[in-house]
Amino acid sequence: MFETWVQPLRPINFENGIFVVGAYNPFARDWVANRLNSRITQVLNGIYSEPVRVQVVVINEFYKKNKTPRPVEASGDKEETPVEPVPTEEKIAIPNNRKMMLQRAYGSQRAQLIQPERGMFVTLYFFYSWLPLIGHSAYATILAARSLCYWNPMTGELRNVIETDMSELAQRAAVSVRTVKDVLSNELVKRHFLRYKVRRIMTPNGVRTAGISLQVRMDDPLTPQDQELSGLEETEPWCSPDFESEDEMDRDL
Repeated sequence: MFETWVQPLRPINFENGIFVVGAYNPFARDWVANRLNSRITQVLNGIYSEPVRVQVVVINEFYKKNKTPRPVEASGDKEETPVEPVPTEEKIAIPNNRKMMLQRAYGSQRAQLIQPERGMFVTLYFFYSWLPLIGHSAYATILAARSLCYWNPMTGELRNVIETDMSELAQRAAVSVRTVKDVLSNELVKRHFLRYKVRRIMTPNGVRTAGISLQVRMDDPLTPQDQELSGLEETEPWCSPDFESEDEMDRDL
C-alpha cells in the first residue's frame, strides 16, 4: 500500500498554509485525498506547528520516464540544472464542497484530539441483533474489551488476549465494576464474546489478585436464534483451551 500510493507522491509547493502534493493520475489523487488527507494534515500540523491545508493535484511531469531534457539557460561557462516548474494557481484543483466541510469539521486542533483516522469497526448486526439480547452494559463492555485488542481481517493478524483488570474495563465502558463482573458471568457473553481468568501472584502476605487475563472475540457470531434458523451452528470453539471452563473441557473429552 505504501509503495503504491504514498511513495510516488511528490511535494510541490507550500505557501499561505497550503501544502500541495503531486500524484501521478486522477485515481491516485482521489485515493490519497479521500483516505490519507487527515493523516497527512495531522503530520504537517505537527511539523510546521501551524494549521496546514493539503491539496493533492495531478502532476504527470514528475512520473514521465525518459523525458526530453528541457533547454536550460547558461550562466557564463557553467550550465544550470533545469528546475521543474511550480504549478500555478490555475493548475491547483479547487476542493469540492464535501472536502471543504470535512476540513471545517476536522480543524487542526480538533483532528489532533479526535484523531478521525482511528476507529473501531462495529457491524450493524452486532448493534441490531446482539444488543437486544445482551443489553447495553454488555454491549459497552464488549466494545471496551475490543478497544484493547488488535485485529486486521485482511492480513489475519490478531492480538486478542490481554492482561487487564475489571476496573479498567469498567472505566472504558462507563459502568461499575460490579456490572463488569455480571457481564463476564453472562452465559451469552461467555459463550460468544469474552472469557477471562483471574491472575494471582504470591506476595509476602500471601496470594493476591493481580487482575485478569482476558480473551476477546473480535468478529460477530450469529445469535442462537439465527444459528437455529439458518442451520449454521457454531461447533468450533472460538476461545483457546486455557480459557475454557472445566465443564466445557469435560464435555469436549
